[in-house]
Amino acid sequence: MKNQIINTSNAPKPIGAYNQAVIRNGFIFTSGQVPIDPSTGNLIDGSFKERVRRVMKNLKSILEESEANFSNVTKFSVFLTDISNYTEVNEVFNEFIKDSDAPARVLIEVSSLPAGADIEIDCIAAV
Repeated sequence: MKNQIINTSNAPKPIGAYNQAVIRNGFIFTSGQVPIDPSTGNLIDGSFKERVRRVMKNLKSILEESEANFSNVTKFSVFLTDISNYTEVNEVFNEFIKDSDAPARVLIEVSSLPAGADIEIDCIAAV
């Protein structure tokens, strides 16, 4: 089975040798998204919650291009440069994800992220 490549102009363009998502064997694997505004290609200004919302909007656009949505997600991986932002991540997730549809999730503190971001999220979803 061959990979189905997914890219949309409604999410940031890849800055390396990767695509926004790949569909294979009934699953969508997204690349990590940081709070980049797809219309400017720059990290957004604003509060931490606004940056998390931007990441979630980017992921939503990629999933929609894949003919899916957040209810299809089976797992999120969240990377933070400051674990004390955990509560704010949860608050924003609750804006996008219903408790009944909540997938598995891992949240990991890391020393740095691409483009100087303080959050990066990827996900795996079923088609």
